[in-house]
Amino acid sequence: MQAQDISLDVLAEKYAKGSEQSIEDIHARVARALAAKEADPARFEGEFLKALAEGFVPAGRIMSAAGTDIQATLINCFVQPVGDSVSDDKDGKPSIYKALAQAAETMRRGGGVGYDFSRIRPVGAHVGGTHSRASGPLSFMRVFDASCETVESAGSRRGAQMGVLRIDHPDIEAFIHAKDQGAFKNFNLSVGVSAAFMQAVESDAEIDLVHKARPGDDQIAEGAHQRADGLWVYRSVRARDLWDQIMQSTYDHAEPGILFLDTANGDNNLYYCETFEATNPCAEEFLPDYGCCCLGSINLTRFVREPFTPQARFDVERFKATTRTAVRMLDNVLDVTYWPLPEQHEEAQNKRRVGLGFLGLGDACVMLGLRYDSEDARRFAADMAAALRDAAYAASVDLAREKGAFPLFDAEKYLNSGFARRLSDDLRATIARHGIRNSHLLAVAPTGTISLAFADNASNGIEPAFSWVYTRKKRMADNTTREYEVADHAWRLYRSMGHDMAQLPPAFVTALEMSALDHMKMLQAVQPFIDTSISKTVNVPADYPYDDFKDLYLQAWKAGLKGLATYRPNSVLGAVLQTTPTPAASTTAAPAPAAAAVQATGDIDPLTRRIEGRPAGDLQAVTSKISYMTSEGQKTVYLSVSFAEVEGRANGETVRIERPIEFFMPAGQRDEGQQWIASNMRLLSLVARSGGSVAKSLLNMREVVWDKGPVRSGEVIKSDGSRAPRFHQSEVAAIAYALQELLRRRGFLDAEGRERPVEQLAQRAHVPEALRIDLESAEAKPDLLPSGRICPECGGPFLRRVDGCDRCENCGYIGSCG
Repeated sequence: MQAQDISLDVLAEKYAKGSEQSIEDIHARVARALAAKEADPARFEGEFLKALAEGFVPAGRIMSAAGTDIQATLINCFVQPVGDSVSDDKDGKPSIYKALAQAAETMRRGGGVGYDFSRIRPVGAHVGGTHSRASGPLSFMRVFDASCETVESAGSRRGAQMGVLRIDHPDIEAFIHAKDQGAFKNFNLSVGVSAAFMQAVESDAEIDLVHKARPGDDQIAEGAHQRADGLWVYRSVRARDLWDQIMQSTYDHAEPGILFLDTANGDNNLYYCETFEATNPCAEEFLPDYGCCCLGSINLTRFVREPFTPQARFDVERFKATTRTAVRMLDNVLDVTYWPLPEQHEEAQNKRRVGLGFLGLGDACVMLGLRYDSEDARRFAADMAAALRDAAYAASVDLAREKGAFPLFDAEKYLNSGFARRLSDDLRATIARHGIRNSHLLAVAPTGTISLAFADNASNGIEPAFSWVYTRKKRMADNTTREYEVADHAWRLYRSMGHDMAQLPPAFVTALEMSALDHMKMLQAVQPFIDTSISKTVNVPADYPYDDFKDLYLQAWKAGLKGLATYRPNSVLGAVLQTTPTPAASTTAAPAPAAAAVQATGDIDPLTRRIEGRPAGDLQAVTSKISYMTSEGQKTVYLSVSFAEVEGRANGETVRIERPIEFFMPAGQRDEGQQWIASNMRLLSLVARSGGSVAKSLLNMREVVWDKGPVRSGEVIKSDGSRAPRFHQSEVAAIAYALQELLRRRGFLDAEGRERPVEQLAQRAHVPEALRIDLESAEAKPDLLPSGRICPECGGPFLRRVDGCDRCENCGYIGSCG
């Protein structure tokens, strides 16, 4: 069959490198890269090529970067720990801002990140070091959310994050409703649920919302108290009330999801040396701190012989052979990849966790004549998953004989895990005798992009087809969207064989044509054979009754599942896929206008041009003393910005502009209270050199809010020409404002904090304006405690209703009257 436009575009945009033009070209590069670590590379390069040709599809990061000189990770996702302290590492967990910097480095290298934010103390908790009140995990999640958006702007891959909060955290209700109005766009959210909570839901009991952090005095006065185990009970709530809030929120806008933590930990092969607290962004792998997803999928449609006939069958032996080679390839990925952090490298080497899964289950069922929502299809899926498990574990034992078991392998403890006890006696005996190379081997991931590029849009992972022909919205590099008409692989194959398309056989059943319970039953059939987890979205139509929906997750827990996600089209998220193509949709759509202009004129935007590393030689730099006043007193920090001249083309002519490329805090002032500034400077440098928008990043930083009262920095000019102090809602925001002012005086930003047009920047190259650095004199400590509403002009908490009008006592701003 001729390739679809969407498949060709995705292949070219995301995976092809240099002169590569076909799937075969990419296969050759990947096979060569993964075979390089073998004692006989030539032999294994041929074996790897064969496995790729027969249907093994490594994850997108591998297909994109393996065998290139790009310093990007081949690992799709990680879990990163987050502690409770702002600046100090405690209890083996990194401080919040260190975790932020680690996550930014991971995402910059192409990896998604999952976090458990449950250690962060709740809103109102006592903060002893500063004698203040905590702002809670959601306030810090906003910083992570903004960072993800910033790093996304520095590259072509959208940042992916999973935020988890335990069900017994005192801020759980705010977390459940965090996305009610569409906030946290760079996060998936899931609630970590215990077996005790689920039992409380069943028995209609109350649960304690607890934390180890001491509550504030007012919270203690209202009844917060310390339990015998040392934890503080902030309040007790009816479990069913919490559960109903989760169900209603999930029904309304698909989040939060549910992670059954006790179930996952009880099934963990490494229960004896790690604990699961979070998953990667798509939830197919529960992972420990710094754990990674080394993923790949086998295209099941490639093993269906004589499809759409009474003789249709699944070639189990070829499937097992491909599985064995795929395990070896993924194990090699751990040795050839670039690791964003040394902690991730150490974790991977100690356990050598990989995640082999499958794609195209829905289409394979159709080709075999099985309805996805039938007992026969579930039986086929279970048999296939069992074959995958046994072949993968046998292959890992063979690798252990050849290369050694993973370092933390303990035969007795390993074989006593919930999952390993379900292996056959023969497999258990060989593992006891020879060990096993990889602690975990199986995960079923979402495969939307690699299915499009390498499998002719075979159905995604474990999912059934969404629709046989649909419209897909694809985000373009310029942040616009393009619509494609996309056809399902099984449907296309059936048509190409000359069958009548007017009356499809009963096996052609789509995601929205079956019950939510039948979706869950497929997950239940496969999960016992997968040692990590499965990314599965239960798609339900917009008019699906809530009474039918609300018990799904309780049934999932009783069925022994590790988690569940559902999706119902809604007003907050809309729908990525549309079953009715819009009139503009076309398989031969013209390129986006911006792309067409580049092709026609050869223009190169010097603002977005990537700079690989720090240029050699001297750079012009500006160091600014930034002073600001907080409720704790005056603070000062020196920050430096380096500039470089960057060449590009505009309207067919060569232009040169001056661009900031490096932000840093000079050595000698990085005390524990300012480590977060160094982290932010590093993030800004990554954005600046990658061609992202520094202006947008600074605007995002200016929106960060904390709970310690406003920060004074800079001035606002009043209507009579006099000056009044300017206020910001956090130290982060104050630093961002100071950097905006520096770049404005340099001529890079305009008065609104946005990049000037290239034409203006080109005129200003070589002739920067003189810099004026205000050294604020020491003054009496100002009253920065909030006493009014926030003024939109100066940012101070001085807006009051005076004579029927909103008036700011600081800058004189007059707002609405009535």
